[in-house]
Amino acid sequence: MNRYWSLVVLAAVFEVGWVSGLKHAESILEWSLTIGATVITFIILPITAKYLPIGTVYSVFAGLGTVGTVLVEMIFFEEPFNLLKVLLIGTLLIGVVGLKIVSNQPETSKDVA
Repeated sequence: MNRYWSLVVLAAVFEVGWVSGLKHAESILEWSLTIGATVITFIILPITAKYLPIGTVYSVFAGLGTVGTVLVEMIFFEEPFNLLKVLLIGTLLIGVVGLKIVSNQPETSKDVA
């Protein structure tokens, strides 16, 4: 099961790449990398959806992509640091981690007598 969660994280990393590329790509090489990252994301993500709960997969993917994109913008593209934004992103990350933890717990079934 952890292998598929690793793929979700990998897809989120590629999402950060293509989202940043949409804003900053200028050369043919940069646009090619952006398109490649998009394709890889949409190859990996459906694979994980076959083995993990789709709602949780998408929430974790989108949350990690959002956190990663904001951090990349601040670190590499001189987006101004905003403490409130960082706190809200941290809150989002806590929710994403919580979803992953909850989705790994075994489901309890209620037997009807």
